[in-house]
Amino acid sequence: MDIDAFRDMWDDRYNAKGAVWGLEPNRFLVEIADGLSPRRVLDLGCGQGRNSLWLAAQGHTVTGLDLSPVAIDQAREAAAKLGLDITFEAVDLSTWDPAGQEWDLVILTYLHLPDDLRRIVHRTAREAVAPGGTVAVIAHHLENLTTGAGGPQNAELLFTETQLAEDFAGFDVERNEKVIRSTNAGDAIDIVLVARKP
Repeated sequence: MDIDAFRDMWDDRYNAKGAVWGLEPNRFLVEIADGLSPRRVLDLGCGQGRNSLWLAAQGHTVTGLDLSPVAIDQAREAAAKLGLDITFEAVDLSTWDPAGQEWDLVILTYLHLPDDLRRIVHRTAREAVAPGGTVAVIAHHLENLTTGAGGPQNAELLFTETQLAEDFAGFDVERNEKVIRSTNAGDAIDIVLVARKP
């Protein structure tokens, strides 16, 4: 994958479409994180920050990372308007190193990458989560390609339970299942993984 071209594509999309994913947090993330005591959260592939904003509003200390500088600027602006203190940075997740930093919760929502990059970013997520901490992955399931609504139209960018189990082998998997998400275009088939680091 040409990272520069990928960055430019997302910059153009965020420049043109405003709030691409809306302003509300992902419903499955809310199910996972609602009511948690304040903790350090890392949002990998945060986009325009909708999930980071919600998490910070719940009292968490949040770091959001994304490839697109345009999305990061928009996320910072939204946080400032809401009076939320969030660290947003534009980084290439295929090379980013947590450098010994650890978070209690690492989230990846709809971060769809080719297999080789997916494994790299998931390995980074494994490294970034503190012992006893949790990784949550929310994404489009492979079955969404043929029977669901929206999402990437490339099988290599979609997820299965087997892939996620392999990527987070050695973690205590609490949830790894297909879920249905209603959209204006119809029902989307997603996958949710929640796994705890021993």
